Amino acid sequence: MTDTKNLKPVSTAKNGKGRRMSNSTRSKIGDFMFVLPAIILLAVFTYYPIAKLVQISFTDWNLLKPEWKFVGLKNWKWLFEGSGAKYLWNSLKVTFLYSCGEIFATLVGGMLFALLFRRMTRSFSAMRAVIFVPKYVAMSSCAVVFLWILNTDYGVLNYLLSLVGIAPVDWLNSQSTALISVLMTTCWRVVGYGMMIYMSAMIGISPQYYEAASLDGASKSQQFFRITLPLLSPTTLFLLVTTFLSSMKVFQSVDILTSGGPARSTEVFVYLIYKYAMVDFRMDRAATSAVMFFIILLLVTVCTMKFSQNSVNYDS
Repeated sequence: MTDTKNLKPVSTAKNGKGRRMSNSTRSKIGDFMFVLPAIILLAVFTYYPIAKLVQISFTDWNLLKPEWKFVGLKNWKWLFEGSGAKYLWNSLKVTFLYSCGEIFATLVGGMLFALLFRRMTRSFSAMRAVIFVPKYVAMSSCAVVFLWILNTDYGVLNYLLSLVGIAPVDWLNSQSTALISVLMTTCWRVVGYGMMIYMSAMIGISPQYYEAASLDGASKSQQFFRITLPLLSPTTLFLLVTTFLSSMKVFQSVDILTSGGPARSTEVFVYLIYKYAMVDFRMDRAATSAVMFFIILLLVTVCTMKFSQNSVNYDS
């Protein structure tokens, strides 16, 4: 027979606390299980390729050879001190110039078109649609069309120039005009996107600011520089960062229009990586350049966000 005097009462508060802890843990596990598929996909298709890319950059992997081995910092020395250095700096210079041109077209062109077509009428809506539609056209299709437009002998652009007495220009085969030709293709696509983003931001600005400024005697230009432009700074920052990232990754237009020529005058960084991997079959050099490209994008983006914190106005 059990001695009931020696039995200690079980604390219901402890049991209740235990149940609460158990429910909390179960809830956390359930939440984790919901995001686990996304984590697995990111690990398999994003983080693992990045880690593999870094690993390849320390090897001598050549697709024409059956074996490869680790070579330490040899590829990095080649990229900065060897024959790859001049191609690296040339591609960075070309990419920087291209990025400046696309950012200028998106920000300045988009702003001007937004100011011009911001009236909400049917006719202005049709004109906005005409400018914005090229954004939905694939870059490869745009490049093929501009390949015909910019043709030296049969191109539409040279034909129009001949009507006003200007001699034909070798747009795609001249070092002085090849990069401009690529930018013309890009600007035709991106200016409408910048216009729509700026217009949506302008609609959100309270008209009371302009009414108060008009009562104080401010002109239209003063209202633009003192009210519109500062209140559009978050939109400008958004377009600056996204346009910079997309412009740094330009490839299709360069590949179709110029193939990096003439004389590497349009050889942007991504096209340089492509040539190392698919033309020279040097996966080690392509991986090293790709890792360098990733570091550059990361540093520039972080610096842009950091230095813009004090100059961006989030009041609306």
